Amino acid sequence: MADTKQLYQEVILDHNRKPRNWGTLPDATHRAEGHNPLCGDHITLTLRLREDTVEAVNVQGESCAICKASASMMTTTVKGKTRTDAEQLIQEFRDMATGKLDAARPNHLGRLTVFAGVRDLPTRVKCAILPWHTLHAAFNAVASTTTEADADPMHEQIIGGAG
Repeated sequence: MADTKQLYQEVILDHNRKPRNWGTLPDATHRAEGHNPLCGDHITLTLRLREDTVEAVNVQGESCAICKASASMMTTTVKGKTRTDAEQLIQEFRDMATGKLDAARPNHLGRLTVFAGVRDLPTRVKCAILPWHTLHAAFNAVASTTTEADADPMHEQIIGGAG
């Protein structure tokens, strides 16, 4: 357990200090803004799809270390994936972060399972899932999304337990 927490902290620190794919794509085909009022995270995600494959994805904005690390790892993970595969990752990440998916069971998350412990920090779950919500919004041409209650398009799935 201590090793897992240490790895989590190291990953958060590394991706916070040196976020991958940080900035905007000038030739993006999709764009969305995400906001987590609880923490103050506000990010903009730009991505370029080519033939239903994520060719490039970038994030920028003001966010806490957990949100920035999650965004950084998300961008490196979904790059090169099909939209369908990326949507599956979005759902699995949300389920893992909210405790509905046991990271020890088979899944597609790979190294993203380092975020499994965030489920034990309820105030930080929204920080970790904001980039994923924003990616989902961008895929679906939703200009802006939030992690707050009914305004969150995934609220029912997260709170209500639907999957």
